[in-house]
Amino acid sequence: MTWREGRIGDGALVGLALFAVLIFYAAEHTARPIQQPRYRAKLRAAELAKAAQREVKSFLNEKGIKIDARNDPWGSGLIGEERTPITSDRGVATAKILATNPNFAAGFVDLFNRAGVKKGDTIAVGMTGSLPGWNVAFYAACAALELTPISIVSVGASDWGATRPDLTWLDMEDIVAKGGVWDFHAVAASLGGGGDYGRGLSPDGRNMVRQAIARNQVKLIEERSLEGNIERRMQIYDSIAGSAGSVSCFVNIGGGLADMGGALNNKLIPPGVTRHLARRNYPVRAVLNRMAERGLPIINLSNVVHIADQFELPTVVTPDPPTVGEGSLYFRDQYNISSAIILTVILTVVVFIVIRVDLRPWLFRRRTQFTNA
Repeated sequence: MTWREGRIGDGALVGLALFAVLIFYAAEHTARPIQQPRYRAKLRAAELAKAAQREVKSFLNEKGIKIDARNDPWGSGLIGEERTPITSDRGVATAKILATNPNFAAGFVDLFNRAGVKKGDTIAVGMTGSLPGWNVAFYAACAALELTPISIVSVGASDWGATRPDLTWLDMEDIVAKGGVWDFHAVAASLGGGGDYGRGLSPDGRNMVRQAIARNQVKLIEERSLEGNIERRMQIYDSIAGSAGSVSCFVNIGGGLADMGGALNNKLIPPGVTRHLARRNYPVRAVLNRMAERGLPIINLSNVVHIADQFELPTVVTPDPPTVGEGSLYFRDQYNISSAIILTVILTVVVFIVIRVDLRPWLFRRRTQFTNA
């Protein structure tokens, strides 16, 4: 064996580069899709979310209410009107559409897994009428994992949420339950809006929300202040589940003032799962803060695009609706480690030989022998 002296020829470098590309190509094709944790529960949850949407669409068809294909292009039936007497705040249509992706239900299963929630646990949740797509996804995940949700709702909704006075989120809950998809209902509800007691709604709008709460036979929360509504919520959660650790997790869906505490709190509280909320000077000690002070893990969901990006779900509205069961929530590519190691060793040996060993005498000798023959 003769060691190389001097520089490597351009031809050898080009050949080495092509060989490296071939090795990387072979390594890339060792990847195989691997089912992610709780795959079956995730798929079941997404299918249930889709079934719930079908129930709401069926109700709309029965009432002769047409789905607006521009503002509800995926045909979920969960997108309301921009402005009605119970619209409490401004909202973005794109976020409301993205939230109707039934694969978010698989995302909730994943969040529960991270929070340490187990089959049969009880979950406290605060939700609004602003994101019915996420509300459906939450209930679907609870049904798939056999969890018991204790739900309190702020009925008022921002633009494009559950803004129809005759089809509030409470009405959607009832429609889905009567359809047999699951049997979850809110235990109490507030007006929502400013102060969580209807500031910003007209008197007619407030009355429409009260009527929705009454027809769905849900307990009304209407104290004289935001702090009073927060305290009343805690009393209701405790009266149903008790305060001695029977609740495994608290979930906030949307930007309800009583649950989140407002925009400043939302900037201080990270999205997703938080097991130990940082001690800060929060402007409002909302339900989420009080639950965290009890040592509960919290799941905070308000920014749809941010959470969609975390789950590698669509962050722009596409012409075709999402397909249930597709995406990294269900499968991730995993490389064959043994094959990758072997290919790496082969590449290393070839690189060493080309760089350190002078192959010219051997190649020329072989060429001479071939010519003489």
